[in-house]
Amino acid sequence: MARRVIPGQGAFDLVELRPEVPDLASYRWIIANVSGGKDSQAMLAELMLHATAAGVADRVVVVHADLGIVEWPGVRELAAEHAAHYGLRFEVVQRVGSSLVERVEERGMWPSADNRWCTSDFKRGPIRKLITMLVNEARAAGHTGVVRILNVMGLRADESAARRKLVGFAHDGSKTCPCAECQRRRKATEAAKAAGIKPKKIPPGDRMQHGASNTLRWVDTWLPIHSWSTADVWAAIFVAGTRPHPAYKAGMPRLSCVFCVLASRAALVRAAQLQPALAARYALAEKLTGHRFRLDVSMAEIIEEAKTAPVPEAGAMMACWEG
Repeated sequence: MARRVIPGQGAFDLVELRPEVPDLASYRWIIANVSGGKDSQAMLAELMLHATAAGVADRVVVVHADLGIVEWPGVRELAAEHAAHYGLRFEVVQRVGSSLVERVEERGMWPSADNRWCTSDFKRGPIRKLITMLVNEARAAGHTGVVRILNVMGLRADESAARRKLVGFAHDGSKTCPCAECQRRRKATEAAKAAGIKPKKIPPGDRMQHGASNTLRWVDTWLPIHSWSTADVWAAIFVAGTRPHPAYKAGMPRLSCVFCVLASRAALVRAAQLQPALAARYALAEKLTGHRFRLDVSMAEIIEEAKTAPVPEAGAMMACWEG
């Protein structure tokens, strides 16, 4: 049995293909981000194996970022069901104000691979408010010093080129985080800006981060199923015995937003067949803003293609992401 070490986390045993596991007992809270989709479903199963073994299952909080009309019907209830399966605390967060489609109309443009404001506004922002709430809970209960939080997500390398570049474990640093690495990045970024270097041109290893850590909380991010295949995901779900969303049997390869700007064309077409009213609402937003859903395809074109595209057989595989 091999031994691996994560900096700052200590050593652990590597069993078969299990992921590198942080020292879960060192965190006051462990936040499991659950969309209701298969990857977060498998992530939660894997997390609970390790949290139970470490004796910290009571520190796990499941959070679902409610995206309103743009997500698949029933995902909020399914996420709650998955949390209840393990007897876990369940929290729902949601952006206050306009829906995602309304924000598109207000901004005059859709999100894109290079400008994913949908994720920051409708997921990351609301979840950071939950992190603040949990820090306050810990302090009210008598916790002293920095509150350590582990943010756990079900992102996988197989999903896209961008996600292949992610690492399985990382500190979620920021300008106000007092740790040595964050302060080094802050100084390097400030020096580069003073020299006239644009932020995007600063080497990633020197660039200041904009994460969730600050003087009151230390936040790390863990992706326990980052190296898993789709087959691994479904195998874990089968063993766990939790219920997948019915959209998968209808031919969808992924969940969360019904129409994601990063989804494959085939997935968008199938989604339009299953949710025609929402597709029409997206097409209206295109018309009102004069901005196509995506540079290579409009929602109006997707709707037309959906009218004649064959319905995939139950369980048939299709491309998940563009690129």
